[in-house]
Order: sequence, then structure tokens, then C-alpha cells
Amino acid sequence: MFAPDARVMIVGSMPSVKSLADAQYYAHPRNAFWPILFDVFGEKPTDDYEARKALIRANHLALWDAAGTCEREGSLDSSMRDVVCNDFALLYARCPHIHTVLCNGGTAHALFVKSGSAGGRRVIRMPSTSPAYTMPYARKLEIWKETLNQVLCKEGQA
Repeated sequence: MFAPDARVMIVGSMPSVKSLADAQYYAHPRNAFWPILFDVFGEKPTDDYEARKALIRANHLALWDAAGTCEREGSLDSSMRDVVCNDFALLYARCPHIHTVLCNGGTAHALFVKSGSAGGRRVIRMPSTSPAYTMPYARKLEIWKETLNQVLCKEGQA
């Protein structure tokens, strides 16, 4: 999911079982991703996926996963095997203004860096929005808000 004028890409590791079943990014109801983004941008949270996609596009963001395929039982990143990373050159060709990559958690960061896909872009490891990462919501929100405001303000976007 992306806006062609995206400036910041948020990279996850691999969609959860729930996200794959629903064909929606961050579909698990306990994942803090959508609540955090709605809070960061001062919008009323919604479960409407079209509104969620509109939030991404309106704020010049792109979403993608580090892994294109992998073997995994369940949704935990720790059980990922035989990972094949996505070809980020394809996304960069469609979104040439991406200057910063925010990796949603340690596995996303490790896979993205290992893939060599940064291409000179700034890469920042963010706290995972997964419920498996037990940092309190308020702290996750604080870090995400500060970082998104910094990288989007840099371009005059926030």
C-alpha cells in the first residue's frame, strides 16, 4: 500500500496469519499499528480499511513487508524460516521520493538491512507495534509520533 508521492516507507517483517486471511495490513485487533497512526495524525480511529488506506496515502506513506515469502507456523517473527525478501527496487521505482524507511520492529529491521535495500535512504528501527512486544502503548506512541513528525516535517509534510 502506498501513495506514489510517498516520502516515508514503513516496513514490517511479514503479515500475521490474521492479516493474510483478511488481506489487510496489521489486521490483528491487538496490534497497535493503526491506533498509533491515527493518534499520530490526530484522526479518529476506525476499523474501516478504506479509511486506513486513505490515512496512509494522505500522509505520504508507503507500507510493505521485508519478507516476500517465508515458512512460518503462526504469526511470530521468531518462527520465520526460508525468508525471501521483497524487491524494494520495484517500490522505489513507483515511489521515487522515499527518503526514510521506518522498520516496524527488530525482525523487520534485520531483514531489511540484510537485504541491502536501503539504497542510501535513512533507515530507523522502530518499536514493534505487535502485541508480542510488551512496551507500553504510550511509549510506543511517543516514539512513533516523534519519529514520524521529524521525518515528515523535514519534507514539510506534517
